[in-house]
Amino acid sequence: MKNLIFILIFAPLSLFSAPSIIDPYEDIANAIRSGDAKSVSRYFSNSVDLTLIGQEDVYSKAQAEQILKDFFNKNTPRSFSIIHRGESKDGAKYAIGNLTTSNGNYRVYYYFKVSGGSVNIQELRFMKE
Repeated sequence: MKNLIFILIFAPLSLFSAPSIIDPYEDIANAIRSGDAKSVSRYFSNSVDLTLIGQEDVYSKAQAEQILKDFFNKNTPRSFSIIHRGESKDGAKYAIGNLTTSNGNYRVYYYFKVSGGSVNIQELRFMKE
């Protein structure tokens, strides 16, 4: 009986202290889906290779966030789904997805590395379909 009381009292408390596990694939996808450039930029490396509709360059984290924000303002996301995800031999991860916006459809590709518990997007591409 004492064990049952202990479990009923302390088991729910352990749920609050358990660390949350975040899937970077889905967290980034959710930010793209909602058109939240700030949330996407949380994952940017200090410099990001950004391609938007054929225009490609390497930008600082702040510049890339602003460019992405402008893109989302002009192309309001309606849906985004990951169609493929993978990992290279050196541990880099990538995802490919389809983005439907108010102005058409885009193939989205993001490439990131996980290092020391942090996720760093190094490349982000939006290509018109």
